[in-house]
Amino acid sequence: MRWGIFYIETMPKYKRILLKFSGEVLAGEKHTGLDFRTVRDFAADLKRIHDAGIELSMVIGGGNMIRGRDALDYGLERVQIDAIGMLGTVMNALALKAALGNIGVPAQVLSAVGMPPIAELYSREKAIDLLKSGHVVIFGAGTGHPFFSTDTAAALRASELGLDCVVKGTKVNGIYDRDPAKFPDAKYIPELTYSEAIAKNIAVMDTAAFAICRENNVPVWVLSIQDSDWVKNIIEGAQTGTIVKED
Repeated sequence: MRWGIFYIETMPKYKRILLKFSGEVLAGEKHTGLDFRTVRDFAADLKRIHDAGIELSMVIGGGNMIRGRDALDYGLERVQIDAIGMLGTVMNALALKAALGNIGVPAQVLSAVGMPPIAELYSREKAIDLLKSGHVVIFGAGTGHPFFSTDTAAALRASELGLDCVVKGTKVNGIYDRDPAKFPDAKYIPELTYSEAIAKNIAVMDTAAFAICRENNVPVWVLSIQDSDWVKNIIEGAQTGTIVKED
């Protein structure tokens, strides 16, 4: 067993998931913008999940396009920053859609902000129809409103669509009581309730996202997408991270 990786035998095999991850995943070693080799390789991983018969939808952050904290330092207002960030998420979504299409996986981008002909406007009915027809659905532009994170967008979409789970892909394999990159003795937490995650101010998702998931009983599975087995674990239901679920 590698450090920081644990298995829980009772992990269910989720059949309808929403994968939430940072846009920085698509930047590769560049750490900013899009690295199309990385986008291609990530799409190949997603194809394995899709081909296993799992209904797959996604929300991608925009951190590879704009860093809000830096923009604030240069005088931009939060509303302006969030608008730019929404466009960044759509750029990421379109790149991933193209990469999936190139390897034979039908995919569609649904944007919370209307921008025809670049991306279709989100509707619950459209998303349900696309998932049932075997498409990977990529949600762009967050919630369409400032002050709400892409984590909140993920929780909202998963709740609206009645999905089985939000899978939060991170750099760290699960939730710890403090940053394991800084504290080697950080304690791994295999399971939390929504209320505990909110009370402890767990930074892996914002409070609004956890609250929406709690209200609609959507589990949040936090795992590392840098783990070479992350796709296999999703397909087989072998948890290697932390599950946040009902109280």
